[in-house]
Amino acid sequence: MPGPVMPVTLTQRRDFVAASHGRRQGTAGIHLQGRPRTDADGPMRVGYTCSKKVGNAVARNRAKRRLREIARLVLPLHGRAGWDYVLVGRPQTTATLPFGQLQTDLIRALERVHG
Repeated sequence: MPGPVMPVTLTQRRDFVAASHGRRQGTAGIHLQGRPRTDADGPMRVGYTCSKKVGNAVARNRAKRRLREIARLVLPLHGRAGWDYVLVGRPQTTATLPFGQLQTDLIRALERVHG
């Protein structure tokens, strides 16, 4: 039996915009945007973004590194094939919340987006 499938990274702006018009769920540490695509058997895709509200370049990059790591751990188990997800960093919290709390936030947000 093959292991969990790793998501493909979103790179096109149009994919980020399309996800922003999909379902949304905010938590203390992250904001999740998700949408099912028409190719339901296609790969799961994920993108990451942090606005300048999160902080300077160092703070934004740290927040995005943390988002990438929680996505790597959580999405193969809780995400769905054929979906696009965008994880948005939150000011002052994404870079500072305990890592376990961020994981719990993403799992809870995924359950609500899928529900």
